[in-house]
Amino acid sequence: MKKILILYYSRHGSVEALSRYIAQGVESVDQCEAVLRTVPSVSTVCEATEKEIPPSGDIYASTDDLSDCDGLILGSPTRFGTIASPLKFFFDRTAPQWLAGALCDKPGAVFTSSSSMHGGQESTLLSMMLPLIHHGMVIVGVPFNGTNHSHTSSGGTPYGASHVSGADNRSDITTDEKAFAQILGRRVANCAQALGKL
Repeated sequence: MKKILILYYSRHGSVEALSRYIAQGVESVDQCEAVLRTVPSVSTVCEATEKEIPPSGDIYASTDDLSDCDGLILGSPTRFGTIASPLKFFFDRTAPQWLAGALCDKPGAVFTSSSSMHGGQESTLLSMMLPLIHHGMVIVGVPFNGTNHSHTSSGGTPYGASHVSGADNRSDITTDEKAFAQILGRRVANCAQALGKL
């Protein structure tokens, strides 16, 4: 069984909602399991800490999850066109996994959500790829064949799945956005299967 880790940070729930459709894509592939994990918020007050187990939703990731997975799909809301601090903070602590090559030659992909169509989705997705490349991962995107890149009026990029949540963060995930998310999950799962045979 191939374990695909879907690791995300979600402030208002859009990235978490998108992660569920990515998980559906992963689990549509035989012998593949989606493992959903999140990270705690980062506080501006040094003494503030989160409980070890969140009150609801997915449990917090540990760096051990990186060693145990066969593929990684990383999700973050846009923060001025780049990765959100909680996810960056998590990856800043992964030097031991980097030195051990824990993610090397495994498939990696990214997804995001922004409040507006031009809120920095593509630059966020590209910034999220950087730690994956440093870890030696094989980057997986969403190709133009068989997708609605040319027709979507919401999220969806060749760099990864995305969602436009609206100014109030209440816009539902569209049919196109669901399709992009499911395709991304399926592609990473299929890549994990193929790379596992090498």
